[in-house]
Amino acid sequence: MSSAAMQRDAFMPRAPRGMGPGLVLALLVHALLVAALAFSVNWRSSKTASVEAELWAAVPQVAAPRAAEVTPPPQPVVKRAEPLPRAEPEPPRVPDAQIAIEKAKEAKREQDLRDEQERKKLQKEKAEQQRKADEALATARENNIKRILGQAGATGEPGSTSTSAHSSGPSASYGGRVKARVRPNIILTDDVAGNPVAEVEVRSGPDGTILSRKIVKSSGVKSWDETVLRAIDKTEMLPRDVDGRVPSPITLVFSRQE
Repeated sequence: MSSAAMQRDAFMPRAPRGMGPGLVLALLVHALLVAALAFSVNWRSSKTASVEAELWAAVPQVAAPRAAEVTPPPQPVVKRAEPLPRAEPEPPRVPDAQIAIEKAKEAKREQDLRDEQERKKLQKEKAEQQRKADEALATARENNIKRILGQAGATGEPGSTSTSAHSSGPSASYGGRVKARVRPNIILTDDVAGNPVAEVEVRSGPDGTILSRKIVKSSGVKSWDETVLRAIDKTEMLPRDVDGRVPSPITLVFSRQE
């Protein structure tokens, strides 16, 4: 073979060997690994033998004396401190605004009370003034009657309480004459049953002008009493008696069936 051919064969890759040697080597390595693991487990699980021994003194010995009991010194008595008195809680403070509201309410109540007292006082004074005015009016009316009678020349005693001009009474026929003048003015507005009788006192001036009238004995039927009074008011003036005078006061009797 030439040298050139040999050089070319040196650089060419060799043909691969078979798998036999590698497989044998792998099996050998695994077998050694299994053996090593088995030995290691057996070595760790082996029991260690224990040894027991008793120790004895060669020469007898006496025990040392027991330690004396020491009594502890008395502990000092500590006096327990008395608890401090508990302070009473202070009452809750009322806000200033609430105090002001309460004062305002109290002031209003007092003012309302004063107003009520003042109102009652004014009412009482007004009633008293009305009463005095009525008394003054009645006194003036009575004085007017006396003045009229005095101007007519009354003949009674100074201490007499009569308002008639003369002490003598009317004539027997005078009452009938007065009733005859009054009766046409009696107009019934309500139906009056039975025969009620009313007595009326009539006062008049010297000229016969009727000054006042009042029921001195009621008939018991209010509508009849009021009818008689209205008739006297409508008459206005009484007739003169036979002597030219107009007796006053005079009591007249009016019956329904007269």
